[in-house]
Amino acid sequence: MEILDGGVGSELERPGITLALPRWTAHVVERAPERLSAIHAAYAAAGATVHTAATFRTQPHLYGERFAALTARAVLAARSAVPSAHRVAGSVAPVMDCWHPELAPAAHEARVVHASMARALTDAGVDVLLCETFASETEALVAVEACVATGTPTWLSLTAGPDGSLLSVEALRRTARDAASLGAAAVLVNCVTAERTDPYVEALAGLGVPFGAYANWSREGGPDAYVALAARWAAHGATLIGGCCGTTPDDIRGVASALR
Repeated sequence: MEILDGGVGSELERPGITLALPRWTAHVVERAPERLSAIHAAYAAAGATVHTAATFRTQPHLYGERFAALTARAVLAARSAVPSAHRVAGSVAPVMDCWHPELAPAAHEARVVHASMARALTDAGVDVLLCETFASETEALVAVEACVATGTPTWLSLTAGPDGSLLSVEALRRTARDAASLGAAAVLVNCVTAERTDPYVEALAGLGVPFGAYANWSREGGPDAYVALAARWAAHGATLIGGCCGTTPDDIRGVASALR
């Protein structure tokens, strides 16, 4: 069992930091990377051993020539805050809005952006390239191809959106299967409300690669309620489990204690 970290953006917002779109957490990478390091350290202390750097929006079309340096700064903020034996994942996000897959650029345009991010993250020394929060089947596979080409282990995490309306269970399984055939080393589901995540996790079983989930959490019922849901994912065979928006180090501590 590998324990992933939990929400970073929501942890930044909790004390009142405003994360304006479209750059979102990249604002903090620019201005206060020490805040990111503190969050990464808290998740490491809670039991997470895979930490996702805040590169979700340090993208070339948003930062131009500065994007690679900013990406490396985000990776360093994670790497410097966690034990050397832990793994750092580089986030590769949809080019546009993850909640609006219809805005995804043409495949040839997306390929340029994702290849640039994959190279910058690999150069920064990440252990894993995490293509995450993709609801566009086409763009997800383009991102996987670009990342696999670097030789860095690549994971794909798909999303159906908080309410499950963006991607059907069947479409998620189909895309995950195709990603595995392209060389993805693991497939996951993320950024779906935790109570809706179970059927998506079950759909990822039997594809021949490790699979898992990190879900959104409203915190109703506290960490114990999230742990109970995570235990159901583990019962389906999931071995990569963490948290997404709204989860905290307390939630990850509960998951690590119960499932490891």
